[in-house]
Amino acid sequence: MRILLADPRGYCAGVEMAIKGLELALQRFGAPLYVYHQIVHNTYLVEYFSSRGAIFVDQLRDVPIGATLMYSAHGVSPRIRQEAQARALNIIDATCPLVTKVHGEAVRYARKGYTLILIGHRGHDEVVGIMGEAPGVIHLVESVNDVTALEVGQPSHIAYLTQTTLGVSDKQDIVAALRQRFPHLEKPRTDDICYATHNRQLAVRKLAAEAQLALVIGSQNSANSRRLADVARSLGTPARMIDTPEELRPHWFGTVDTLLLTSGASVPECLVEKTLDWLQRHFDVTIEERSLKQETQHFHVPPPLRRIQKQAGHSAATSRQTPEKAPLP
Repeated sequence: MRILLADPRGYCAGVEMAIKGLELALQRFGAPLYVYHQIVHNTYLVEYFSSRGAIFVDQLRDVPIGATLMYSAHGVSPRIRQEAQARALNIIDATCPLVTKVHGEAVRYARKGYTLILIGHRGHDEVVGIMGEAPGVIHLVESVNDVTALEVGQPSHIAYLTQTTLGVSDKQDIVAALRQRFPHLEKPRTDDICYATHNRQLAVRKLAAEAQLALVIGSQNSANSRRLADVARSLGTPARMIDTPEELRPHWFGTVDTLLLTSGASVPECLVEKTLDWLQRHFDVTIEERSLKQETQHFHVPPPLRRIQKQAGHSAATSRQTPEKAPLP
């Protein structure tokens, strides 16, 4: 079996920042340390940090007054920030800067009196946070069909934003439908879809035709991981998703001569390596790493943690391998 190992894959800069931030916060403040929602959408990492003393909550009432709370990489709404302040929580904000950018755009357009269309997935943590910036002004659109049902007050003052982990082709189809209905539709100053989401989808798009199967490492609640599988399927290549190599089954690969292997933006490289180990134990494989784009973006850890990072001699960004020594759950 020939394995096409896609690059780029795995951690994006926002996930690197959030994961390193949580590691440093546990060092600095100890356990228990509370995190609003999952730090990133990856079951393996959530279980790993839970074993270290992180407590992931969906309601702030579950956080003791005065405790330390970290916001996840997906961001939160103004209501959550106000509630956290009222509970005197020590806040560490690990929101990805690219998500923060979309929050800022929502506020800017709302202040100018625009109606906003947010293209995204209902219930996703990021979408909930962004819509909270301008309740009553933002309309959520998940598909082209949703566009026909839209009712807006001022069609001449309308703009769209997108969830950062959206499928690129999905976004293009929805924007085209929006422009047909609203010719004056304004777009963000720069594309809201995260560079890493775009790059990982592009890699799958370029490599899928060579493979009989695409194997995506990533959790089902990870939007960007699911989009990778969707891209492969849209090109006629079957795709499977796994959280860890323990889910792999030999019969999946019975007729596969070439396998495309990639991982979502919240997946540590150790899971890729363990998956390759499994494949090498079960098949006679050759591995071809296909590097299609170099990524150099890095984000600093949240301000409360930078001093401890400097004192500990950590680099500005963690390796995508982290957590290197974590056992499989």
